[in-house]
Amino acid sequence: MPSFDLRFSRRAALAAAALAVFGLTAPAFAEKAPSGKIPVEELMGPNALPDIVEGKADAPITIVEYASMTCSHCAAFHKDVYPTLKKNFIDTGKVKFILREFPLDPLATAAFMLARNAGDKRDAVVDLLFAQQKNWAFVDKPLDGLAGVLKQTGLGQEKFEATLKDQQLYENVSKVRDRAAEKFGINSTPTFFINGDKYSGEISEADLERILTEKTKS
Repeated sequence: MPSFDLRFSRRAALAAAALAVFGLTAPAFAEKAPSGKIPVEELMGPNALPDIVEGKADAPITIVEYASMTCSHCAAFHKDVYPTLKKNFIDTGKVKFILREFPLDPLATAAFMLARNAGDKRDAVVDLLFAQQKNWAFVDKPLDGLAGVLKQTGLGQEKFEATLKDQQLYENVSKVRDRAAEKFGINSTPTFFINGDKYSGEISEADLERILTEKTKS
């Protein structure tokens, strides 16, 4: 059974984040040039959890983001940059976007498990949790805060607790993270792969538009 305690304290959450085996939050902004490349076919290989794809399956540009729900830079990207990305590139058929789980601490794992529990609404729950991150991730009783935010989606306490006891889901979220660390060298969030080119750190709206415009011309 996953080791989530409903009395999980802010101090415990921060300590877990500091000691996380798989790294830290990435630099505030991503490099101007990619730091490596992974073939898209390899990135899209079998995973422990199915990808939830935003956009057309045959879009010419594939963006894969590895994020942690307690990462402030990940939240900033989803609040400030993603809406423009969706409007100008995803909804116009130029980009398909995939967010994958890379939790840096137990609280982030819990949040991803609860988002996955929403099925095809996972990304909407992720957006909600990022938008209200300060109301649950950085409070004295983060699991209580998380439950409070998710009540907006209709999730009751019984289902909340049952989800956090789902051993298979816990293991699958962990496997997605472990595969990314072992196969793709990820050790921080957010990390983006844009048609296989690797960028670590939050990408500004201007830089992302420049990168995507260049790729649509190539």
